[in-house]
Parts: sequence; C-alpha cells; structure tokens
Amino acid sequence: MFDLHYYFHVGLFKLRDLLLPRKNVLKELAIKPELIVLDFGCGPGSYTICLSKMVGEKGRVYAVDIHPLAIKNIDHIAAREKLKNVFTICSDCQTGLLDQSVDIVLLYDVFHILQEPNKVLDEIYRILKPDGILSFQDHCIKDDEIQQKIAKANKFVLIKRNKYTYKFIKGKT
Repeated sequence: MFDLHYYFHVGLFKLRDLLLPRKNVLKELAIKPELIVLDFGCGPGSYTICLSKMVGEKGRVYAVDIHPLAIKNIDHIAAREKLKNVFTICSDCQTGLLDQSVDIVLLYDVFHILQEPNKVLDEIYRILKPDGILSFQDHCIKDDEIQQKIAKANKFVLIKRNKYTYKFIKGKT
C-alpha cells in the first residue's frame, strides 16, 4: 500500500527532527526509567523511539495512531532495534489500556485534526494516573487558544508552559 500523503508527511517529520531533535522536546518532561508513556497520534514514531530509550527496559511506550502505515512503521523500527517496550495501537480514540495506568501522555500536533477531540481527552483522562501528565503541543492552534481548548474538557489543569510544550496535570472531576 503506497500512500503519498503519508510519506510526504514522514519526509517533513524527518526534516523537522534534523532541525530540532525530538529528545530536546522530551527533556521538558523529565522522562525517567520505568515510566509508562503513551504517544497519542504517534505518526512515524519520532517521539516513540526516543521515549523507548528514555523509559528503559522496565518502562513501556504505547504508540497510538489512526493510520495503519504509522503503526506498521513503528512495529518495523521496534523489531529492527529490538525495542521490547514499544506497543502499538491502531485507533482514533480508544486505547484499550487500563484505567489510571499511564504516567504521561504526549498529544503532539494532532489535536487540530481529531474528529472527536473531547472523546480523546476523556480517554486520556481515563488512562492517566491520578498525578498523570498530559504534554501538549499543536502548531496549528494559536497559543492563546490551547489552554482554552484543553480546559474546555474540564479535566486538566495547566501547570507549566515550557519552551516547546504545555504541561497539564490530571485534574479532579
């Protein structure tokens, strides 16, 4: 299956990663070994692969994407690099993960294209641990709108605006 649109975006991501390595963005999260992280809207896996190395063998990284080619790409990279802590999920919303089982969720550059963003935020809220972090970035949404769009779900509280990302903590509902 050849999808020109997908491969065009993969090329753009590779260029972006050369200009700004993903590990520089992830430094804002202080990822530690043994954490469980979900990369929602993982695309070709730029963050997923970095995360895998950061959480180590005892950690886990779940990569969720609606596009089967993205999932296939990550599965291929994980097999080639023998990353046994990477697990893929092909979905537009539901992850199938247990309630309160994830430490950190990355929601990077995908919110603006979600069909049902509030359902995705509900799912993220469900799977995050009580002190869990939602790390958010979307270059297609203006900075002054980001907090409003996330706060609209009434589930997350902004705790820090970093250089590259917004850091929200799971709130009480």
